[in-house]
Amino acid sequence: MTEIKKHVHLEEEKNVVADVELFWNKYGKMVSYGISAIVILIAAYLGYKNFVQEPNEKKASEAMYHAEEYFRMDSVKLALNGDNINPGFAKIVSKYSGTKAANLASFYAGSCYLKLGDYNNAVKYLKDFSTSAQQLQAKAYGLLGDAYSELNKKDDAIAEYKKAGTLFEKDDLISPEYLFRAGYLYESMGKNKDAIEMYQTIKDKYPNSQRGADIDKYLARLGETK
Repeated sequence: MTEIKKHVHLEEEKNVVADVELFWNKYGKMVSYGISAIVILIAAYLGYKNFVQEPNEKKASEAMYHAEEYFRMDSVKLALNGDNINPGFAKIVSKYSGTKAANLASFYAGSCYLKLGDYNNAVKYLKDFSTSAQQLQAKAYGLLGDAYSELNKKDDAIAEYKKAGTLFEKDDLISPEYLFRAGYLYESMGKNKDAIEMYQTIKDKYPNSQRGADIDKYLARLGETK
């Protein structure tokens, strides 16, 4: 009985080997090409990361230092356009596209353009910015709302203000401020019900904020006195 089992097992092994040989004869070249392609892709990715992406990140971060210094000094044009030696935020965005520093530079560039009154460029750069840091993203939405408001695109401005006011609700400075701006724009458009909703949210959620302290007068002029 044992010899029979050994014989059967041996035959099964032979069949497996035969199947593998058959498969390899039929698809061997295709598998080899596939493996080679995967190896090439991995090598290309590692090469890009080690020799392009990481050096670019470092250079972009170094360039950001000088631009941020000008921004803190309120030298807006120098922060945006750079000096004779160091690039500004706009150049960092284009030169180091795809880096984390370039993404942050988009936020700064949009802020600079907003201060300079170039609202279309402010919109362009602020829309390109994105971060998982909720307070910073909320601020970016708020600045984008300001730019749209200056362009008299009130619906777009309100949409951004509402995103800014609700993204990080624990913030009792940014949130009530941009909810107020949304309400104020609604009021200017004659949409009093929507304005009341924004003002009431401030009253309910942020009574101790600067906007919350005097929100009752805005509600009262719209007929809400409770």
